[in-house]
Amino acid sequence: MSSLPASGPLPSPEHFFETITSYQRTEALRAAIQLEIFTAVAEGKQTAQEIAGRCKASERGTRILCDYLVIIGFLTKNANQYDLTRDSAVFLDRRSPGYIGGTIRFLLSPMATEGFEDLAEAVREGGTVREQHSLAPEHPMWVDFARGMAPLMAMPAELLAKLLNADEGHKWKVLSLAVGHGLFGVTLARHNRNAEIWAVDWANVLEVARENAIAAGIADRYHTIAGSAFDVEYGDGYDLALITNFLHHFDPPTNEELLRKVYPALKPGGRAVILEFVPNSDRVSPPMPAAFSLTMLAGTPSGDAYTFAEFQQMLRNAGFRSSELYALPPTFFNVVIGHK
Repeated sequence: MSSLPASGPLPSPEHFFETITSYQRTEALRAAIQLEIFTAVAEGKQTAQEIAGRCKASERGTRILCDYLVIIGFLTKNANQYDLTRDSAVFLDRRSPGYIGGTIRFLLSPMATEGFEDLAEAVREGGTVREQHSLAPEHPMWVDFARGMAPLMAMPAELLAKLLNADEGHKWKVLSLAVGHGLFGVTLARHNRNAEIWAVDWANVLEVARENAIAAGIADRYHTIAGSAFDVEYGDGYDLALITNFLHHFDPPTNEELLRKVYPALKPGGRAVILEFVPNSDRVSPPMPAAFSLTMLAGTPSGDAYTFAEFQQMLRNAGFRSSELYALPPTFFNVVIGHK
């Protein structure tokens, strides 16, 4: 008996094949970044021969790779000449201020990818099956994260500073938790000369944040507290508590524990500012925030991408009186603000 439908379009294995071979997209983009293909095109090298000469690669290999980059949307091609797309020009030309090619140091590192090698077992267990996962104390992967991911966070950091009206110059005492590269606090302080930042992270990671504070010229207003955000003493009197890309690593009870620790550190009327991947209530849209749940399943014991309703409940249980959600377009991040 035939399994084909009696009417309508015929089923196709194309989507299956594209998905099962999608590792090729990753490796093609990695190779293009390593070879500086996008920078070569930005410099005016447009034919395969010219690009190959600039990148010290074979003409045949360069032509095949560049054609593939056209197919997957990172280059355009006209009469055997290649050009950059708008996104590639901004984010993948090494000379661009928005260059994010260096993020592959973290995003494609073994610590970021190994959890997917036995995803079926992670699904069975409900969390990562790796013994050395990302939440191990003082894990060196977070230094790679801090150094590699800072360029990707530059735009969200600027948008967050704008959302919080940092340029108005209010006298702020800011607590920043699990800071990594430190860019969110550093950017607030750069926009607001009256802001003082207290940054919490492991000592090895804080070295990177301190470097970024020095580079931004705000080192005299950037203070560090080394240790786990769950264990160290914060002090009190804070106007803002920045909790950026952190809560997704943990289950709701653990997040509530942290938020209960943050609450008394804030002044009356203080705000907890949470930047996160926030999917809609259907948990399948928008695609980037919703898909991040799988990253947490593969890489953490109990992390997730939480909906706004879930963040509201966590904040309410921790004592916060109200909360609201803000988008940060054109990024895929959202901001949840809880009011004491």
